[in-house]
Amino acid sequence: MDAVILAAGEGSRMRPLTSSRPKVMLPVANRPIMEHLLANLKQAGCSRIIMIIGYRPERVEAHFGDGKKWGVAVDYCYQPEPAGTADAIARVKGMVRERFLVVNGDSVFHPDDLRNLMRLAGPGLGLIEVADATGLGVVTVDGDRITHIYEKTSRPPTRLASVGAYLFNQEVFDAVENLAASERGEYELPGALEKMIEKGCIIGWHRFESWMTFTYPWDLLPGGEALAGPEDFKVSGTVERGAVIKGDLSLGEGSTVRSGSYIVGPVVIGKDCDLGPNCCIRPFTSIGDKCHIGASVEIKNSIVMPGTRIPHLTYVGDSVIGEGCNFGAGTQVANLRFDDRDIRIGSKDTGRRKLGAIIGDGVRTGINASINAGSVIGAGSVIGPGVLASGVYEPGSRILR
Repeated sequence: MDAVILAAGEGSRMRPLTSSRPKVMLPVANRPIMEHLLANLKQAGCSRIIMIIGYRPERVEAHFGDGKKWGVAVDYCYQPEPAGTADAIARVKGMVRERFLVVNGDSVFHPDDLRNLMRLAGPGLGLIEVADATGLGVVTVDGDRITHIYEKTSRPPTRLASVGAYLFNQEVFDAVENLAASERGEYELPGALEKMIEKGCIIGWHRFESWMTFTYPWDLLPGGEALAGPEDFKVSGTVERGAVIKGDLSLGEGSTVRSGSYIVGPVVIGKDCDLGPNCCIRPFTSIGDKCHIGASVEIKNSIVMPGTRIPHLTYVGDSVIGEGCNFGAGTQVANLRFDDRDIRIGSKDTGRRKLGAIIGDGVRTGINASINAGSVIGAGSVIGPGVLASGVYEPGSRILR
């Protein structure tokens, strides 16, 4: 079966991490979200993947190419403007076989759930029961068929939420034609599905056992714990004598863990990295290619993207750090409020008691700079020596006092 991945959007709620890459290319356990999804689609039985791309498409094409590396065929379809999911589906008409899957590119599904969805006789949706469906697309059902679809309502009538996985046949192309725009001014799949139901089409459903979706930057942090499997842990680099490794470690080719370093897995470290001496890397941390983690640096439950340098005497906890950042000696990133309340970013409650900073690409800090818990530092910003950064900063900010 063919699978279509919806991956054309930026993912604005992931800013500043999406300033130079689409959300689907953000790393979890050192692999893009969409790579985890592609691997599970292949395992479910999909041999051909059509990626609908639009924002920063070169990042997607450069990484996935023709798909041979993953044992699938990858084709591309372009949606240059964010006109909605139904508009995206209309663009693959003539590219897909009679029956095909459609999945959101910012989610990861278990292969068993995908296989069971594929077994439905006609069109169908993947659903999951959630504790709070506010802001999600929900449905009402009658036995094994869907009776109504509600798109992101503030007062959901049920707790059965759509996970963003669909099984379609060619009927969907009639439904997306001449579709009225939603309140958001886009052409949405729920509207097309409602149209199909009104015309008497039976839309089935399958209850998914698991669903991992990534909406905000802090959603990336638990992803590493959930998605890093045994196949990810292989030591191809050098661990010097005197370094202590406990638990699972993936260490890429050309990387060195220097003497006195202490690593507690699971930890994933990319290629051509230099760690230590005497650094401490704590569980569920992933470090991208060509990073330098220096002496007396402690990193806990964080994502460090490629080319970032954290040279010495620095603490980073529960944070997401973009590409090509450079931290001055003694930079400290806090991850806990004094009152122990959940961290808020702007007006948004993250639901996390511990959360450090979300730091865009190319950020630089001076010596002894401090970054408060729940801060967002826009790409290309500079934090001066001895300065406390606290709050949300636009890209290119100069935080000098």
